[in-house]
Amino acid sequence: MSRCVLVVDDEDDIRTVVTVALRAVAKWEVLTASSGSEAIEIAARERPDAILLDVMMPSMDGPATVARLRENDATKQTPVILLTAKQQAGDRERFERYDVAGIIAKPFDPMTLASEVSRILGWER
Repeated sequence: MSRCVLVVDDEDDIRTVVTVALRAVAKWEVLTASSGSEAIEIAARERPDAILLDVMMPSMDGPATVARLRENDATKQTPVILLTAKQQAGDRERFERYDVAGIIAKPFDPMTLASEVSRILGWER
């Protein structure tokens, strides 16, 4: 089954690496957004199967974006996985309080990223 994943990160390089990894390894369709507000618009219009969302972004960070996604009927059930460079226990505990399916630490291995996403979401690969 082909999946569609929205990748949200303000860094072009991260969006490119994630896009290439998910397309090459899992053969998923990948949409991209460079901000939380752009992600909300794309997610409502395109209805991706999941969203990979950077935590630290200017204007609207990951947690604020999740909150806005949950307010919209079109996106409130869409699974979100946070991508974060924050490795401290307190940060991870704080992120786990948000309505997200899981957390993936940066840096991640592009070759195993699709498997990690599948594992978190219970998708068969």
